[in-house]
Amino acid sequence: MPLVRAGIIDLPSHRGPGGFDHAAIHRGRSLLYLAHTANDAVDVIDMAAARYLRSVIGLKGVAGALVDEDHDLVFTSNRGENTVGLFAPDADGELARVDVGIGPNGLAFASDSGTLLCANVGDPHVPGSTTVTLVDVRKRVILASVPVPGRTRWAVYDPAQSLFFVNIADPPEIVAIDPRATAAVRHIPVPARGPHGLDIDLSRRRLYCACDDGQLVCLDSDSGAVRGVLELSGAPDVVFLDRIRAHLHVAVGDPGVIDVFDTAEWRKVETVSTERGAHTLALDESRHRVYAFLPASHRAAVFEDQR
Repeated sequence: MPLVRAGIIDLPSHRGPGGFDHAAIHRGRSLLYLAHTANDAVDVIDMAAARYLRSVIGLKGVAGALVDEDHDLVFTSNRGENTVGLFAPDADGELARVDVGIGPNGLAFASDSGTLLCANVGDPHVPGSTTVTLVDVRKRVILASVPVPGRTRWAVYDPAQSLFFVNIADPPEIVAIDPRATAAVRHIPVPARGPHGLDIDLSRRRLYCACDDGQLVCLDSDSGAVRGVLELSGAPDVVFLDRIRAHLHVAVGDPGVIDVFDTAEWRKVETVSTERGAHTLALDESRHRVYAFLPASHRAAVFEDQR
């Protein structure tokens, strides 16, 4: 069995509703950044010492975190204030904010151009509010607001094509955004309801899209053709690919498991229990460790891939 539980890290108790959301890892600094939505904060975990370090506070409704090691920056999507946050990993790093669209959520960064994409879920009562915002990180200014056809979910960047890919819940599709043209250039249909978690395999040229109806869809990232569909244990959220092991990890909050798939052989490897409501995780590819965030007990469970 590849995933073996290796430890538990205690995290701050929730001060409000919302639990945890998206997380990201800075491998060079051995730090993990976790959106603690219930606390309007990003919790910082020292992965080498397996302990909670501190929290970056004042991020209202924080929904996601993203790390770019080339620029040594951490990005956050702050849904409660319609901003993205940018700060250096240092403990006393200055926090900058840029106003974006309504309900910022998914994040992706084009390191080659310094462009941050923020996928905004919008407001159903505000026509045209489902958008993605492109931000020039160096200048801290908005480059463009690009309309998309429905509620956004997560996003990734493909440096080979210089394109962002953004999941759209309804209609079920993946939108390709060209940051140079600041426009949507492709719409890729997804044959399952509610595209949610998304990751990209740069070597195999694949997109892995986990959908609300319990389906994992593999698509060709160049052509958009469907390459395979597998069943999940329930409605998913976060997905992360260990590219070295070719293992895709999918968090399923109900019943509270991680589904593990072998992407080379395109099959499910195993299902590992976490905790009911644990819909988000992070992956440290350098150590082949998976961190599952447990909202009921406000802890992080650490798993090692011992394949």
